[in-house]
Amino acid sequence: QVQLVESGGGLAQPGGSLRLSCAASGFTFSSYAMSWARQAPGKGLEWVSSIHSDGSDTYYEDSVRGRFTISRDNAKNELYLEMNSLRPDDTALYYCVKSRSNKITSGPDYWGQGTQVTVSS
Repeated sequence: QVQLVESGGGLAQPGGSLRLSCAASGFTFSSYAMSWARQAPGKGLEWVSSIHSDGSDTYYEDSVRGRFTISRDNAKNELYLEMNSLRPDDTALYYCVKSRSNKITSGPDYWGQGTQVTVSS
């Protein structure tokens, strides 16, 4: 069965950095686009970033563009999100999401359990 296990969350200071990882199993990782989404307390789900199955195309939500970088290692079946210049409004539960096809526009079908990111001084 599909499993997506996030790690790397924690507490960071404003301006700091964190690197999230997602270990994927139960499917052919290199054939599917992947994404990161987040949900802040009391707010709706927000799509943060997506990457094509072969890494050739990426998407970033406006508020994170230039600060966050999505990447993947298809040999290791892992997805990453490098987060720099963190702000308090980046505080959220971050989810690793599998897409329905190799394209970043194909929509989600599986979600991980999430990893908490808290940005505070």
